[in-house]
Amino acid sequence: MPAADSGGLTNRVSVTMREDVEAVLAVNREFYRAFTERDLLAMHELWATECPVACVHPGWDMLVDRDDVMESWKGIFSNPGSPSVACNNEIPYVMGDMAFVLCHEVLDEGTLAATNFFRSFDGVWRMVHHQSTPMGVAPVQDLGPVSGHVH
Repeated sequence: MPAADSGGLTNRVSVTMREDVEAVLAVNREFYRAFTERDLLAMHELWATECPVACVHPGWDMLVDRDDVMESWKGIFSNPGSPSVACNNEIPYVMGDMAFVLCHEVLDEGTLAATNFFRSFDGVWRMVHHQSTPMGVAPVQDLGPVSGHVH
């Protein structure tokens, strides 16, 4: 009978999972930094080139081509009336090489609920989908610290 794992493998897996959650949160925060600072180059680098991507901006139709997604960001960034946005209440979910983050996008005009999907390519997390939508109810203002969900 094999010897029981004394926590070595379990601890290594837990560390890897925590590292993945932190990496996903870091790329999510970089997405909002690029959005806030109108950094088109950073936005280009955040989005995956290795697989299909999609984006649904509030009130827009679906964008399902990377060139269209990037063109949408170019238009948003060049519009002086585009809102400033802050990200709150991030909740990360990691499932192997796929992950998503639920969060609130806080604008002067109100709050949107957003979902950002990511995929890991050789250990580098890239955005593959972004969608945000206006909320019909007031958001929970502070969900408190969230460690993330790993499956």
